[in-house]
Amino acid sequence: MVTRESIEAAAARIRPSIYESPLVHSKMLSRLTGNSIFLKLENLQMTGSFKERGALNRILTMTDDERRQGVIAASAGNHGQGVAYHATQRDIPAQIWMPRLTPLIKLSATRGYGADVVLHGDSYDEACEAAIERSVQKRATFIHPFDDDDVIAGQGTIGLELLQQNPELDVIVVPVGGGGLIGGIGCAVKERSARVEVIGVQTARLPSMHAALQRQIPVDLPAKSTLADGIAVRRAGQRTLPLVSRYVDRIVTVDEDEIAEAILMLLEGEKTVAEGAGAVALAAVLQAKTEHRGKNIAVLVSGGNLDVNLLARIIEQGMVRDGRRLRLRVLLPDYPGALEGLTAVISKARANIVETSYNRAHYGVSLNEAAIDITMETRGRDHASELLAALTGARYEFNVIE
Repeated sequence: MVTRESIEAAAARIRPSIYESPLVHSKMLSRLTGNSIFLKLENLQMTGSFKERGALNRILTMTDDERRQGVIAASAGNHGQGVAYHATQRDIPAQIWMPRLTPLIKLSATRGYGADVVLHGDSYDEACEAAIERSVQKRATFIHPFDDDDVIAGQGTIGLELLQQNPELDVIVVPVGGGGLIGGIGCAVKERSARVEVIGVQTARLPSMHAALQRQIPVDLPAKSTLADGIAVRRAGQRTLPLVSRYVDRIVTVDEDEIAEAILMLLEGEKTVAEGAGAVALAAVLQAKTEHRGKNIAVLVSGGNLDVNLLARIIEQGMVRDGRRLRLRVLLPDYPGALEGLTAVISKARANIVETSYNRAHYGVSLNEAAIDITMETRGRDHASELLAALTGARYEFNVIE
């Protein structure tokens, strides 16, 4: 069983090899939410995620014979990196099974840490089932990403650090997948300070722990894609569910747009890169789903292994939602100088043109007209409204392209 004592033992065991991540106060997020917000930056770990705490604690409890046989793990990315790094650092053979659609950044990093990577199945569950079967065949130690007492105890060391770094915390907000992280943190925190509220956050697309709490047994949910792929777990753990039921005050959910907004907020406002799973806790606080005012709140940024291509799309869509990127289809008379007149209006409104596309054959244009799709950067919704008013005043016919 996971206890405060086992978590304290894990903390002593892993301390020489694990970075004590900072707990930093955010003036911007505090002002936005009406609380005092502190970010626990687990994205600064060597492998970019909290996962290596549990992986290392499990590895350090292995016997010499088990080490010679090697380790096998299944992972959507972060757990695999943690196992790969700490196993190979100790000359322990490591094989990581990952879904075929694992983000490239996580796949490459896992191989880079020295593990043998096997791509299998379309989901974590399929990869996990095959990995367990292989571990039995090879008599290797299977290191579960969350449903293992040593792994849970290792993740729980974050709770001990939080209470040491800020004894005045009122609330701790934690991402939830299978429940190992919040189960360990909840136990560590509540056994020392029962007054501190522990709140979990899941993606609304796969609220497996939320569903398990409602029925008091783990249930299988249908697989769905989500920005928060690191917590895209279809079934809560057998070991984690009792811990969550005992130590966690409540679970809330966030949707995809809210996760994307939190990623962008961390990037722009805090200069911090968080992956989807790493940003869900902040998403819940930003959307007031934790329902607090005037509290000292620790928000766990659990991982930062975000694919750069996905980041580019998040930034672009975020700018569109904020009104900072505006795309119009404008009808122009088809004669020399018509485009110059349009750009003069845009320039006077201080908007920046980033892309244009000219068309004389589509969109219902007449023979003496052309349609131009024009994408612009603005300072926000108010500035975009000023630009549209200027174009209307100059008698241009246009449509906003959503």
